[in-house]
Amino acid sequence: MLVIALTLCVALALLVWSADRFVAGAAGLSCHFGVPPIVVGIVVIGFGTSAPELLISTISAWQGNSGLALGNAIGSNIANIGLILGVTAFITPLVVAKQTLRVEYPVLLLATAVVWFLLSDGDLSFADGFCLIAMLFGALLFLTISAIRAHEPKIDPEELDGGLLKALFWTVVGLALLLVSSKILVDASVELAQIFGVSDLVIGLTIVAIGTSLPELAASITGALKHHSDLAIGNVVGSNIFNTLGVIGVPGLIHAYTIPKDALTRDLPIMLFATLLVIALSFLTYKAKGMHRLSGLVLLSCFFGFQVTIYLQNVGG
Repeated sequence: MLVIALTLCVALALLVWSADRFVAGAAGLSCHFGVPPIVVGIVVIGFGTSAPELLISTISAWQGNSGLALGNAIGSNIANIGLILGVTAFITPLVVAKQTLRVEYPVLLLATAVVWFLLSDGDLSFADGFCLIAMLFGALLFLTISAIRAHEPKIDPEELDGGLLKALFWTVVGLALLLVSSKILVDASVELAQIFGVSDLVIGLTIVAIGTSLPELAASITGALKHHSDLAIGNVVGSNIFNTLGVIGVPGLIHAYTIPKDALTRDLPIMLFATLLVIALSFLTYKAKGMHRLSGLVLLSCFFGFQVTIYLQNVGG
């Protein structure tokens, strides 16, 4: 027990440090190549830190554990919005760019609606998976072109230290350490949960989903504290689009599976509600220069409400 707890602490410390290095490296690449920060947030940070979800869902699909694969993706999306943006907005004002309101949010909402439509028949087929992956690449291309055309402001070179090689080094090393530390955290958390007799279903919807979202949490907080709110928002938007289309779609290409009833009647509706909630809060607080602590508390309440619901239905009930 003590060894597992110590492992969790060490992995968490490594996660926070590597997230700081990763954000610094990503910002450096954005500056050196003249790429808008929102593109780096969507492509590098958002998609890169979703690798744990993709890995777990792919392995689960190979092993026939479709519930874990789908629950991981949906649970991570809810955690990204409720926990990550909630905590980040509570710590520091989270400014939402006009580009995000006009382009990124609608794409995320469309992806969420498409997934719910494809899964509504109770099955995820190879054709469904292929459709989702194709839509993922289309969304990536569209978001990148839109951000470039919008002439998003670039990061001031004076905020950075080192040259291109250093930025590339910390981007690669930071991302690698993010993935390794998050994997260690998930494994230790699952082992700890099993010691206390928590079911696999609860582990998949809670610990695994939260654990694989830790890279996004660390990257978003460090990005926001460095006054790169567009990186923090782009991180969550890109990660959720990737989870919705890629993490759910890839397992469908590997092994067609039946959608659990709870996913259709409880988890997907909550994921859509969380998406609509953060969009509404973003519009309401846009003129107030971003989401502040009250918005953060609302998002956190949504996240913890979902966790309590899962617990009551699968443990407490």
